[in-house]
Amino acid sequence: MPRPLVAIVDSNAMRHNLQVARNAAPHAKAWAIVKANGYGHGLANGMRGFAHADGLGLIEVDGAVRLRELGWRKAIVLLEGFFEPADIPLLFQHGVQSAIHCSEQIDMLDRANLSGTIDVHLKMNSGMHRLGFAPEAYAAAHARLRALPCVGKISLMTHFANADDARNARLPLDEQTRRFERAMAGLTGEQSVANSAAILNRETALRDWIRPGIMLYGGTPGGKTAVEYGLLPAMTLNSGLIGVQAVRAGEAVGYGSSYIAASDMRIGIVACGYADGYPRQAPTGTPILVDGVRTTTVGRISMDMITVDLTPVPQAHVGSPITLWGAGLPIDEVAQAAGTIGYELMCAVAPRVTVTVI
Repeated sequence: MPRPLVAIVDSNAMRHNLQVARNAAPHAKAWAIVKANGYGHGLANGMRGFAHADGLGLIEVDGAVRLRELGWRKAIVLLEGFFEPADIPLLFQHGVQSAIHCSEQIDMLDRANLSGTIDVHLKMNSGMHRLGFAPEAYAAAHARLRALPCVGKISLMTHFANADDARNARLPLDEQTRRFERAMAGLTGEQSVANSAAILNRETALRDWIRPGIMLYGGTPGGKTAVEYGLLPAMTLNSGLIGVQAVRAGEAVGYGSSYIAASDMRIGIVACGYADGYPRQAPTGTPILVDGVRTTTVGRISMDMITVDLTPVPQAHVGSPITLWGAGLPIDEVAQAAGTIGYELMCAVAPRVTVTVI
């Protein structure tokens, strides 16, 4: 029999979460973000789950081409743009739009020999200091793009650092918004600013396009829980018990003997480990469901196995179902216990994990 570890991807949940985003911004068009292999859910699964989006956004050039091969005919945008001159004809061939965030990309476009145009998204660094033109250089970059014969429509975009914490003392969201608005004064083009946190918290004008990411997969960017936002988990990671051990008081469990039983107890062995994408740093006490009952991990996470406390589940036995995260156990709760975020857990699911789409 196959190993019982399965990631169940729920297309209905994806459709529902996209609608939640649309309901929050009813007058905006939506880029559904499918980077990182659809946040670990599969690029093709994301394309089908977000079929009603106005466009798909991602990072990988080959992923954009793959979307076209899979039959996606609506808009595609590369959020980091192209990386080398050889990418540009490929984008033109497949009708892929590109972010433009540095003068070197404009130089590459200037040297491109195309028989038509590429639509671009001029990115501003409004304070996050990753990608984008400084506000004082934004208008000049726009003018350079407008003068190039290979450039079609120019859209305007920025990215918020703290939309989940709008009053952040170091960089309030309102300050980023003011910088964006001042720098683009007098420029024309559709605007795109709102990530999941901005959409859900409605802390800023949502503009012409929204860019939902983590919310589409049922994770929260902060502020409230996914349930409070009305989001459904798009992935449930299920496994089963493959062993049960009786442990006496004072005996140790797992590598490093870091967990010592305070009393006689039963320990369950789960077919999942850090080689499958479960966070190795998850401490004793990380929540998990055994046969639908909440309990916790004990001891260190191994490469292929997790040990769990069966005290709350006396009926548990070899073959009992396990939920590591998803339906009944929010991924963000597991991530918080492990000192990380739901984004990382989704993206870390290993290729050896079987994926089933419902």
